[in-house]
Order: sequence, then structure tokens, then C-alpha cells
Amino acid sequence: MADNKGVMICGEITEGKLAPITTELLSGGRKLADTLGGELSAVLIGSGIGDLATEAIAFGADKVYVVDDPLLADYRTDSYVAVMEKVVKEVSPNIVLMGQTAIGRDLAPRLAFRLDTAASMDCLDLSIDPDSKLLLQTRSVYGGNAMGTYVCEGTKPQIATVRAKAMDPMAKDDSRKGEVVTIDAGLDPSMIRTTVIDKVKEEVEGIKLEDAEVIVCGGRGMGSTEAFQELEALAKLLGAAVGATRPPCDNGWVPAAMQVGLTGKIVSPTLYIAVALSGASQHMAGCSGSKNIIAINKDADANIFNEARFGVVGDYKKVLPAFTKKVKELLAG
Repeated sequence: MADNKGVMICGEITEGKLAPITTELLSGGRKLADTLGGELSAVLIGSGIGDLATEAIAFGADKVYVVDDPLLADYRTDSYVAVMEKVVKEVSPNIVLMGQTAIGRDLAPRLAFRLDTAASMDCLDLSIDPDSKLLLQTRSVYGGNAMGTYVCEGTKPQIATVRAKAMDPMAKDDSRKGEVVTIDAGLDPSMIRTTVIDKVKEEVEGIKLEDAEVIVCGGRGMGSTEAFQELEALAKLLGAAVGATRPPCDNGWVPAAMQVGLTGKIVSPTLYIAVALSGASQHMAGCSGSKNIIAINKDADANIFNEARFGVVGDYKKVLPAFTKKVKELLAG
């Protein structure tokens, strides 16, 4: 692949629709392609997905490669890696972007290995170096305490996964024109070593942490299950999801599915309200992509204040009721 050109994103499909991460990647890829003066392409893999190609074009793609095969109805490592390897070798893109999702985390490093290149995982920002024209891949390091920028020199394509909500989708433009190319998967069933036996859909009440624009998160300082009910009251007013650090989950105050952090959910909301949590690096690794952090903590020296845009030093038992009351007044007014 000596003559690599353009930017390619690997789209994901959820319940027959483009997943949010796909439209976010199209937006980020569009900016990179425009900077390089090249083409933005999207790869859609699945079964019965042809109609989604025009939607990908409406969200910024110039060309969409559709790989439609019954064997691709479910994500399986063997089939998807083989298909992506085939498409990338055929198209020879300069840059390949995927989401930092269950699929992207599994697919990106395997594809990079097969193509004898490298992959930067969990990027928060992507840009083009004005001199070298190489992809600058920025991600959090040291548990979220610093940012590192990486460059893939000497090998192509440059592969990166992007954290959800790190990029804002473009407005959908149904008037955009583009090209749809169908590629034969060329799969032999015998090469697929796994079988999907069953699917269990996790039932979540309210807003999922990963999808929430606003999150209210409680830490060890909350002290009990009952205390989290106060967070739920505020979250209901704000249309927010409720999260927790690891100690409340370990102590059984809240379900483990609510954990935000290095060993929990990775979130990137517009607003993150951190209540009675210290801001340890393991937790910040899960929420450092938040656009605005508001901290409430009685310890003025807590690390969370170094990360927060706004902070209140005080006992949450006094601050939170007053804050909730003010929110009610503002919403009523």
C-alpha cells in the first residue's frame, strides 16, 4: 500500500441504524479529509444494510463501501477482521478510524497487526500535522493525568480508535451526493471459529451512562445507598444519568453497572457533576473526556478541583439540596 490516500471510517450499526459513534467518526473524518484535500469513505459491514449507505453520505461520506452478507449479521472477530483487511487492501486509505467500542477495541489492533502497522487506542482528538501531513493522535495517559500525542511514522494506514462523544456529529444533509460501492465479503464459513449462541440485552432504566449528555456521579463520600437517592432526584431534574466511583459499587450501595472509571464505563458527557468524590486518577480515566466538570467536595485539596471547571468546597449534604432547589426554580421560571 505504497500509495495510500484518503480517510476511511469503519462504521457500526445498532438495531438496523447507524450507531452514534458512526456519525461522530464521519464528522471527525470529514475534517481530516478536508485538511488533507482527500476523500472520506465509510465501510458498513453487516447483513441487510444497503439502505444505510445513503445515510452515511448524508452525514459526510464521499463514498460508502457496503459489505453485506448473512455471515456478517453479528460481530465476530474472524469475519470482521478478514473483511476489513480485504477492504483496506483494496482501497488503500491513508487513515482508518474506528470507535473505541467493544467492536473497535477488538478489531483495530488485530487489523493493524495484519497490515503491519500501528494503532492508537482511545483517542480524544485527531488532527493533521501541517508539515509532515501525518495524523496527530491525542489520548489521555497516566490514568487521565496527562495527554499524549502520537504519530505513526513509516507505516500506512494510520489507524486510530476514537472515544465516544469526543467528536460532534455533523448536521445531516440529505442533499449530499456520494458513491456507493458493494464489495463481496468472500467469506468461507469454515474460517469463522465462533458461533453466537444467544444475545442478552441489558435492560437499563432511564438514560444509559454512555449516551448521557449530563451525568451526576457520587463517590465514597456519599456514604450509603440512601444518599444516592438525592443524586437521582437531581438527575431526574436535569434529564441526567447517575454514575458512581468504584467504592460505592464495591460496598454494594449501587449496581456495578453504574461505575465510571478505568475499570468501569468510559463517558464523555457535556456536563459531569462530581459529588463527594476525590478525583483519583483511576476514576478520571473514565470521565476526563467530559466537556464541563462541576465538583462538590468538602476537601479543598481534593484532586477533582484540579480537573473541574467549577467547584464548590463544602459538605454535599448542605450543598446538594440547595443546588437542587435552585435548579427547580430555574426550570420553573
